[in-house]
Amino acid sequence: MQDIASTIALVGILVFLAHLFTGIFSRTRIPDVLLLIIIGICFGPILNLTSPSEFGIVGPIFTTITLIIILFESGLTLRLSAIRSTLSSAIKLAPLSFFITMGGVAGLALLLTDLELLPAFILGAIVSSTSEAVVIPLLRQLRVQEETRTLLSVESSVNDVLSIIITIALVQAYTLGELNIASIAGNLFAAFIVAMVFGIVGALIWSTLLNRIHALKNAMFTTPAFVFVLFGLVEMMNFSGPIAALAFGITIGNIESIRIPIFKRSVTDESIGLTETEKLFFSEVAFLLKTFFFIYLGISLELISSWLIVVSIILCVVAFLFRLFSVKYTVNKSYPKLDIAIASIMVPKGLAAVVLASIPLQQEVVGGETIKNITYGVVLLSIVITSALVLAMEKTKVVDLYGWILSSKFPRIGSRLAVPSREITGEENPVIPSGDKLFKDINDTNE
Repeated sequence: MQDIASTIALVGILVFLAHLFTGIFSRTRIPDVLLLIIIGICFGPILNLTSPSEFGIVGPIFTTITLIIILFESGLTLRLSAIRSTLSSAIKLAPLSFFITMGGVAGLALLLTDLELLPAFILGAIVSSTSEAVVIPLLRQLRVQEETRTLLSVESSVNDVLSIIITIALVQAYTLGELNIASIAGNLFAAFIVAMVFGIVGALIWSTLLNRIHALKNAMFTTPAFVFVLFGLVEMMNFSGPIAALAFGITIGNIESIRIPIFKRSVTDESIGLTETEKLFFSEVAFLLKTFFFIYLGISLELISSWLIVVSIILCVVAFLFRLFSVKYTVNKSYPKLDIAIASIMVPKGLAAVVLASIPLQQEVVGGETIKNITYGVVLLSIVITSALVLAMEKTKVVDLYGWILSSKFPRIGSRLAVPSREITGEENPVIPSGDKLFKDINDTNE
C-alpha cells in the first residue's frame, strides 16, 4: 500500500511539473517535451527505477490511446481552408523527405556499420519517420501560422504511416526472401484512402447522433470512445488507424461548413459539431496524456555504446540536412521566414520508431540489435537537436541563416562582376550614381 501511495503522489507531482515546464517554455523557449523525456530517462536507463517491461501490456495500450487523442484533438483545431491551401505541399513534402532520408541513412549505415543492404534500408525506413506525437505538441507552443501548423501536422501523420508500412514490408521481404514493390505501393495507397474514408464517413454519421448524445448525462467522453472503436476497426482491417483518427477529428471539427445532402438536417440552426466545453475537455485530456507519454518515451530508451552514439549523431545530421532540401523544394516561399525555418527542423522521431526498432530483432534479421540501438540513439538525439534548434530560432539569428539557405535563389557571389565598368562602357560617369544624383529624379518628381 505504501508503494501505491508514493506512486499516486508521484503522478500528482509529474502533472504539476508538466504545467511548470509549459510555463518555462513560454519564458525561456526550452521545450517541455525535452524536459519530460529527461525525467523519463532518469527514471529508466539512468537510475533503473522502472522499465517498459514493468508496464506490461498497459504501456503499448497507453501510448496508442495517447496517439489517438492527440491526432483527434489536433484534427479538431485544423480548418478546412488551411488544409486546402497546404495539402499539396504536405503530400509532396512527406514522401520526398522520407525517401531521400531513408536512402541517405541506408547508405551511411552500409559505410559505418556491418549491416547488409536490406537491414540498412530497414534502419533507414525506421529513422526516417517523423513523430506526430512530438511534432503536434511542439507546434502548439510555437508562434507559427495556422497553415504551417496544419502542413506539418498532416505531413508528420503521413510520414509516420509511411515508416510503419515500409518497415514492416521490408522486414517481411527479408524473411520471405523477395521484395514486391507493387504490393507495397498498393498497401500504402489503401492504408491512406480507406482510412480517410472511414474517418470522414464515421464523423458524418456521428455528427447526426451528437444532438441525442448531448442530451445524455456524463456523455462527454462518448466521442473519443467512438474514435477508439473506429481506430480499432481500421487497424484490424490492416489500414491506418492514425489517419482515420485525424480524418475524423478534421471532419467533426469542420462539420458545420461541410454540406453533403444525405447528411443535411431538418433543423439547420441546430449544432451538429462539438461544443466548446467538449473541445476544452479534450485539450486537457491530450495535455495529461502527452505528459506521461513523453516520460514513458524516456523510460523506453536505452543507453548505447559511444561508437553507436557517434553513428546516431551522423545519421541525425544527415536527416536534418535532407530535411532542408525537402522543405526548400516543396514548401511555398510565401510562408514567413520563421515558419519555413521551423518546418525544416521538424524531424523528431518518437515512440513509433522505438517500437519498430524491436521488430527486426524479433524477426531475427541479421543486425537487428544494431538497428535497435542506433534507433534509440537517433530518437533521443533528434528530439534534443529539434528542441535546441527551436530554442535557437526563438533566441538567436539562426532563423536568418535558415532563411538564406531556404530562400528561392541563393545570392550569386559573382553578381557584382556583371556590373559594367567605365572602361567597358566608355561612359564618363560612374555606372552607379551616388549622393543627390541617385535621388535626383525622385526629388524632381516630389517637387
